[in-house]
Amino acid sequence: MTDPLVLIPGMMADARGFLPQIVELSWETSIHVAPPLHGDSVEVMAQGVLDGAPKSFALCGHGLGGIVALEILRRAPDRVTRLALMDTSCQSELPQLAATRESRIVAARAGRLEQAMQDELKREHLAPGAAGDGIFEVMHEMALELGADVFLRQSRALQKRPDQQATLRKARTPTLILCGEDDTLFPVRRHEFMAHLMPMAKLEIVAGAGHLPALENPNAVSAILRNWLSWPVTGARGSSPPSWG
Repeated sequence: MTDPLVLIPGMMADARGFLPQIVELSWETSIHVAPPLHGDSVEVMAQGVLDGAPKSFALCGHGLGGIVALEILRRAPDRVTRLALMDTSCQSELPQLAATRESRIVAARAGRLEQAMQDELKREHLAPGAAGDGIFEVMHEMALELGADVFLRQSRALQKRPDQQATLRKARTPTLILCGEDDTLFPVRRHEFMAHLMPMAKLEIVAGAGHLPALENPNAVSAILRNWLSWPVTGARGSSPPSWG
């Protein structure tokens, strides 16, 4: 593996959101973790990641991180050698969903970030049994450490995120689309839709995982990412998907 790997964690997460993959893959490739913590728009977040990223790199984003990754692809497709989108969406947020964020924003502003996070990430968003492994507690610990200001900025970015369907249709970057089979925040059908739009994409569904497959089934996700990182870069601008091995 020669491409540096840029990982963009999801909402209210830092490097711990990808910790098993960092441990597993860091001896094979250089890993850069770029949480989208600054700016209140996807566009600003994407530019911040690009400013600190290597000249060319493999890019993997989860949730909000996947949304930021799509904006990076739109802005700088020649810098992204391969792309992985994990439990995310290419579509703008529906008005009714954007409106439901307001009560969580109010709670965070009033010093009730823990309450806001309980509404943002629920136990039922994980696969059955996964919450018992301490994953839910780790995610909430990260959120409380990052603080209310980050929660507010990321919430606003999600509310006004751009629609990237045209970006997917035009993309010629080898792309892995990865989803936990039990994800209820960004369900499998959304990922099937994204894979259908992209000429260079392959869909992988992770068994025994919900919205956080990197933590819920880390061994499977690490193996899938290792395979993805082994694709030949020469296939990036071709007319057919690369060999998956």
